[in-house]
Amino acid sequence: MSKELIRLQSLSKQKKTCSAGWSMFSCSCYYLSTSSGSWDEGREDCRNRGGDLLVIDGADEQVMWSTGKFISTFTKQQAWIGLNDKETEGSWKWVDGTSMMMPNWEKDQPDNGGGDAKWGEEDCVHVRTDGKASWNDRLCTVSLFWICEKVPTLS
Repeated sequence: MSKELIRLQSLSKQKKTCSAGWSMFSCSCYYLSTSSGSWDEGREDCRNRGGDLLVIDGADEQVMWSTGKFISTFTKQQAWIGLNDKETEGSWKWVDGTSMMMPNWEKDQPDNGGGDAKWGEEDCVHVRTDGKASWNDRLCTVSLFWICEKVPTLS
């Protein structure tokens, strides 16, 4: 056990870097797409880049995204994140399989289109850039930018 602790402490002291075009914050690298597409296209692009759509999985990351401070320097566009209820309506899951713990929904959201056929079945989530980076559910085929996340590499 002590050998493992020493190994982990050594790893934590190594310099961590993000690939070109990615921004580091805390323990993750973030990438904003340069093109727009559906939620599934965004996820495929993120996976091809060695990450996945953004998963907000801790208090620090939640504060960073929900205050709008980081996102306002990152993008002025609405962007897909890795949250959806595709499997079961109303059961929101992140792309890593974890359940949503700290929601940051826009007022009156999620609403699954409010029953209006023009909005369709809203199973995917995007972050809004309204100063507080709140979330909204949308039809997964809507064309938006997306935010990818991955672990930094050791250098």
